[in-house]
Amino acid sequence: MATLPQGAETFVPVEYVELPTKTFLIDWSTRQIAGTGSGIQAMRQAVEILLNTERFWWQIYSSNFGVELESLPGETLDYIRSELPRRIADAFSVDSRIISVDNYIFNQETSGILTVTFDVHTVYGDLREEVKIGND
Repeated sequence: MATLPQGAETFVPVEYVELPTKTFLIDWSTRQIAGTGSGIQAMRQAVEILLNTERFWWQIYSSNFGVELESLPGETLDYIRSELPRRIADAFSVDSRIISVDNYIFNQETSGILTVTFDVHTVYGDLREEVKIGND
């Protein structure tokens, strides 16, 4: 006894559809919602929020969200150069839209602040980001 009608296909190809990444965009100068956006614009904001959120500080975020930068001031430059790329890559590992991070450039300022610039490669395009380590 057949369970399927004659000629019925048992294999149906699955088509994956990428859903839009619409998000509310923040105007950082006014600290208000300025509309919605998607693609590289939304990705830039997601990267900025990740880099400006210290991991384990805020109960609203899971322990996987954010970056650990607070313990780096006061460490040797060699330690920061070796540890910072790992910490940034670890912070970005929670977002599947981020492909890789590279091209780290370290710039030691006379005021004791270390500025680090790097490229973030995403599925929407590349971003140039900056992190400052030290006391402002």
